[in-house]
Amino acid sequence: MSASQTLIPFWMEIVDRAVHDQARQHANDETLAALVEQYAATLYRVAFSVLRNPSDAEDAVQEAFLRVLRHRDSLSDVRDQRVWLIRIVWNIVLDRKRRAKTRPETDDVEELARVLPADGLSAEDRAAAAQHHAHVLTCVDRLPAKERQVLMLSAFDELSSVEIAAVLGITESSVRSRLFRARNLMSELLQHPRSLR
Repeated sequence: MSASQTLIPFWMEIVDRAVHDQARQHANDETLAALVEQYAATLYRVAFSVLRNPSDAEDAVQEAFLRVLRHRDSLSDVRDQRVWLIRIVWNIVLDRKRRAKTRPETDDVEELARVLPADGLSAEDRAAAAQHHAHVLTCVDRLPAKERQVLMLSAFDELSSVEIAAVLGITESSVRSRLFRARNLMSELLQHPRSLR
């Protein structure tokens, strides 16, 4: 066997490996693009429900997708991409909240109340709806942290108890009991605003 005959299979293997790697990279890029298209709005809602600031929420979503991009080789190992992405965003926003160590500003609540859908409502009805929405958000902020987290993921982000358990790393029964307590506390707060001091 000549040297050229020995080198041909070797080079063919290198070319095959390069083509395979390029195809895998293209597939990963398409998967990532599909994830952005499918889940960007959901992740934004999760981030906004905690941060209450549109630009901060967008930054958190962008950071989440950058983290996914860095670990795109492990995308195929992820069982439930939606829960996985929500958990990434959830951790990012909680880290940001911990770093800021501040509660949402009144302006942020007013901004959220201002952007409520108001089609077909009179100015008076819109003002009343915005005021009620701001009151509900204030009550949510007054809940204990564990109950607030579960309620936000359930009500604002429409996650199931199984998904919430995966995001928070707790059992499903803990999610249900925290959600039960949160709803009862919210009912009490909405009826008697001075409660839970």
